[in-house]
Amino acid sequence: MPSNNVVKLQNYTQEVTTNLANDIKMPKEYAVMAKEINKSLPAMTRDSSNFHKSHSQFMYSTLDVAQLTPIRSIKHTLAEVNRTKMALETNYIRVKKDELLLKKLQDKQGKCKDPFDEESLQIRILEKQMNLNNARESMQGAIRKFSFFTEQYKKLLSSIGKTEEDGISEEEYESEEEKYHIMTAMSQALTAARSRQGWIDEGNNIYISQLGINNSVAQKAIFDYLKSEQDCYKKNKEPTARMILEWLEECAERWKGCSKDIANWRGLQTFSKKSLHIGEN
Repeated sequence: MPSNNVVKLQNYTQEVTTNLANDIKMPKEYAVMAKEINKSLPAMTRDSSNFHKSHSQFMYSTLDVAQLTPIRSIKHTLAEVNRTKMALETNYIRVKKDELLLKKLQDKQGKCKDPFDEESLQIRILEKQMNLNNARESMQGAIRKFSFFTEQYKKLLSSIGKTEEDGISEEEYESEEEKYHIMTAMSQALTAARSRQGWIDEGNNIYISQLGINNSVAQKAIFDYLKSEQDCYKKNKEPTARMILEWLEECAERWKGCSKDIANWRGLQTFSKKSLHIGEN
């Protein structure tokens, strides 16, 4: 059964399509089109309710939150949560204002002395009713998105042995950053190398160098990895995506501390406890 809001929205839309054809002096063919639209409108309105969100759950977890380390994924997930929360809060206030204005407009019904003022009032009421129903549909999609990212947040915490009560600290986030950037740099370098006869492109060479990794060493690691994929084919096996991730983990472990060394050489530090968020666990 469709919700009351869906039924209302469908009724308003049917009124608009019918009136467009009949009231605004369109050719008679358009009345036929409006009739056909209105036949399918209940089903289309019902099914449209499935899509009032920016992306599918699959896209959220594979393409939107695509970071290679868990805390970075948590950071991106919480960024999506905050964006959705802010949008919901903004729309909630807008809906409450529109509901109040609608009540005021409805209170004036039948009290206009001029029939044109009464007709104008009815149009404004219809406009507010349609806007409110459209806003509620969008908010429902946002709540579903919010719910999905809430579940993602809990799943990501569980993947690193934590609960909501534990949470993550800024220090843990900072501690994972070197691993994240090494894995990201080498992932990008590998992707670029596939279309460059195995050679890392200039941009990723700069990125790798800034992390304190010798470029020739990184280049050899790329060549060695690509050779391991060719070895798989020679054994009639296909390389997997997990194989790449395991190699990236090895790269991060191999070059752990390189960033700190290069920062120290430059007279900088990569971490300061004095600058952490207040209220750490």
